[in-house]
Amino acid sequence: MPQDRTRTLILGAAGRDFHNFNVAYRDDPTTEVVAFTAAQIPGIADRRYPSSLAGSLYPDGIPIVAEGPLEETCRRERVGRVVFAYSDLPHARVMHLASRALAVGADFLLMGPERTMLRARVPVVAVSAVRTGCGKSQTTRWLARLLKERGLRTAVLRHPMPYGDLERQAVQRFATRADLDAAECTIEEREEYEPHLALGTVVYAGVDYAAILRRAEAEADVLLWDGGNNDFPFLRPDLHIVLVDPLRPGHETTYHPGEAVLRMADVVLVAKVDAADPADVQRVTEAARAANPTAVVVQGASPVRLDDPDAVRGRRVLVVDDGPSITHGGMPYGAGWVAATRAPAASLVDPREFAVPEIAAVYEAYPHIGHVLPAVGYGAEQLEALRQTIDRSDADVVVSGTPMDLAGLVPLRLPVVRARYSFEEVGEPKLSRCVDEFLARSGLGS
Repeated sequence: MPQDRTRTLILGAAGRDFHNFNVAYRDDPTTEVVAFTAAQIPGIADRRYPSSLAGSLYPDGIPIVAEGPLEETCRRERVGRVVFAYSDLPHARVMHLASRALAVGADFLLMGPERTMLRARVPVVAVSAVRTGCGKSQTTRWLARLLKERGLRTAVLRHPMPYGDLERQAVQRFATRADLDAAECTIEEREEYEPHLALGTVVYAGVDYAAILRRAEAEADVLLWDGGNNDFPFLRPDLHIVLVDPLRPGHETTYHPGEAVLRMADVVLVAKVDAADPADVQRVTEAARAANPTAVVVQGASPVRLDDPDAVRGRRVLVVDDGPSITHGGMPYGAGWVAATRAPAASLVDPREFAVPEIAAVYEAYPHIGHVLPAVGYGAEQLEALRQTIDRSDADVVVSGTPMDLAGLVPLRLPVVRARYSFEEVGEPKLSRCVDEFLARSGLGS
């Protein structure tokens, strides 16, 4: 083994970082990964990437440390290369991290799609976005239903969220809610998995996506990549659909790697046109066309409905909304707030007044959040903090805009009314036509 292995630090958030290591560095005798760092997700530092996943070059595994003391870590570990491997950061934030690495003498590297995407033996449809919270989830569910209507066996591969026992989470297959319970899934995982399972779609996720891919492609005619944040896919897409958000005009080309994802797209979906100002719809459409003139541009709506509007109308409402979209996604509110205000509720309770310390820390970290409670629950303690905050409030009812069944997971003293959002095609050209044309080209059309 060479003595001059490049000592490498991978900056991550328990997802892209592990994938990049697995496909590029695990068996590379010229590289020594000294540590991963952790950001964005609470409680994922101070663990180890296990030796069973790290491979023969790492018999003791690899430590996972906090990102904060980056310079100290680089100096202590004599790091020569820093690899950035997570998503949904403003371009300036990425370059600040680069500057910190460069200042202590290390190279700074962004690994690209060609080096990190896996090739499947069956066609792949991928859904990505320029930001967290653009509407990927409902779009992916709609696509899964469409593919099944076309008579195709479909498996969803979800962007990773391995926040627990990494060895146990190497390859995960979910077909029922019992599978989620057995895996002790977090709220963020349940938000993404539960709606797919309700439609009868099998979901794969985990840590080792080469092994995950081998399992998934054995039982599917087509794979559906359900992206996370604004990352590009782990699988090489045959049809790449990328969402832009007219509720956040200007974000199309100001976040990493969202701008790269937009420039990669085969189809750009301008989402939420039912909720956005027409001028902003036009603005993001023009920005998308300027960044990617060859992509087909389509439009979609994200209608929101309450399960029981009468239970909300005229009441004091506490809104719980999708966690990642409201926190690092930068949105002040989500579907629950929209549904409650349209009902209309008599008033919206400000959860800050009732927040226990762990939830108060979330508001302090993300001061942009409006009068909603982000559905955070990465561990038992945070889940309990969420419950306590809700139960301490003086609301009459909870409106839950998270896609998972909040009342089924957290015992609450207040009644819960779910706000559900879906995807609908708007205008021409239609997304379904793009998909059908792709299926025909792939030999999967009727």
